[in-house]
Amino acid sequence: KGKCPEDGWDESTIELFLHELAIMDSNNFLGNCGVGEREGRVASGLVARRHYRLIHGIGRSGDISAVQPKAAGSSLLNKLTNSVVLDIIKLAGVRTVTSCFVVPMATGMSLTLCFLTLRHKRPKAKYIIWPRIDQKSCFKSMITAGFEPVVIENMLEGDELRTDIEAVEAKIKALGAENILCVHSTTSCFAPRVPDRLEELAVICANYDIPHIVNNAYGVQSSKCMHLIQQGARVGRIDAFVQSLDKNFMVPVGGAVIAGFNQSFIQDISKMYPGRASATPSLDVLITLLSLGASGYKQLLKERKEMFSYLSSELKKLADNHNERLLDTPHNPISLAMSLKDLDENNDAAVTQLGSMLFTRQVSGARVVPCGSVQTVNNYTFKGFMSHANDYPCAYLNAASAIGIKKQDVDIFLKRLDKCLKTSRKEAKKEKSVNEISNSNTGTEQLED
Repeated sequence: KGKCPEDGWDESTIELFLHELAIMDSNNFLGNCGVGEREGRVASGLVARRHYRLIHGIGRSGDISAVQPKAAGSSLLNKLTNSVVLDIIKLAGVRTVTSCFVVPMATGMSLTLCFLTLRHKRPKAKYIIWPRIDQKSCFKSMITAGFEPVVIENMLEGDELRTDIEAVEAKIKALGAENILCVHSTTSCFAPRVPDRLEELAVICANYDIPHIVNNAYGVQSSKCMHLIQQGARVGRIDAFVQSLDKNFMVPVGGAVIAGFNQSFIQDISKMYPGRASATPSLDVLITLLSLGASGYKQLLKERKEMFSYLSSELKKLADNHNERLLDTPHNPISLAMSLKDLDENNDAAVTQLGSMLFTRQVSGARVVPCGSVQTVNNYTFKGFMSHANDYPCAYLNAASAIGIKKQDVDIFLKRLDKCLKTSRKEAKKEKSVNEISNSNTGTEQLED
């Protein structure tokens, strides 16, 4: 049926299945005589076993989704993987998606592939409208494709940074719709930025006949992000949405899924990929979904949502204990942010020092964002980089509840964060006192002089 099985398979069944696929590839035929330049020859047995002897990769030179006659097993693996992943995307909330394919590139390069495909459909266009999100790969994806990003600054609503819809429409009118390649929006993001207003953006794109590409990097695991995409496609225009394999399906980095509502356009993107491609990301995600089954994946989504509530409530308690507060970002379903105002006011360097302290204590993934940092990316200068705004009111710390997180992870993180905050506060106040004494002495000396 090409769907994810409801109940997961055991490992021996999956290995038997992969072995049956592998013996359909010509490099594994007993009497095979290969005289071409690409015959699936592998020098190391260890490498061959690591790939289950599926050596030919996926696709043909002109289309990553095409069937390769001498690699029937690998081709079948590719078709099945795309079909199973499509089933999971529907299960996760985008019911009307019609087509998707796994591409052996991470999210940034996969977005670039989408933009390059649109180039042929809109040859005059040179701009991409991009509501600001301070993450380098999605910004560089537009530069790499040869387009000029038009950065739309976010609006501060309470603690949240939200899409400035009026600014987007004003910029479209100013530049001319025919000169705009697409609107490049985002769902999953670090708080206090929240998912873009996808429905409003989709309506604008439909009204002005402008393509709309959504960066859904780790949004498959969030019912809210997937609902936004579904609603955007229902009321307006979304041409493609791109998501990472590692962030959503817990496989090694190196793959993404490009999905959409128009099968013809998704096929155009797959045909834009030059040459054949590695089957490893497809193999990894197929093994994972066969082992989990649809019920196992739904359980992971349920646990993630429960852990988000737990992390939110516990982080709020910790923030209150340290005279800080959990920023109010109800529209962000994955990431949370806690203010570091007290730390920032005592010592400018204390905020970044906290990040180092957490990292050396084996806390990974937490982001500490100071006020006013400036960074240049591909000749574009961003003020307040990492905070998604030029002047966010306070420094803060990010933590996320992503798929696979356990209660133990949350508890250990909070315990270590509590200790680091206490240490940082002591050191910051100590340094402030030393500076005040030093300044006081200097003033006395100047008076005596």
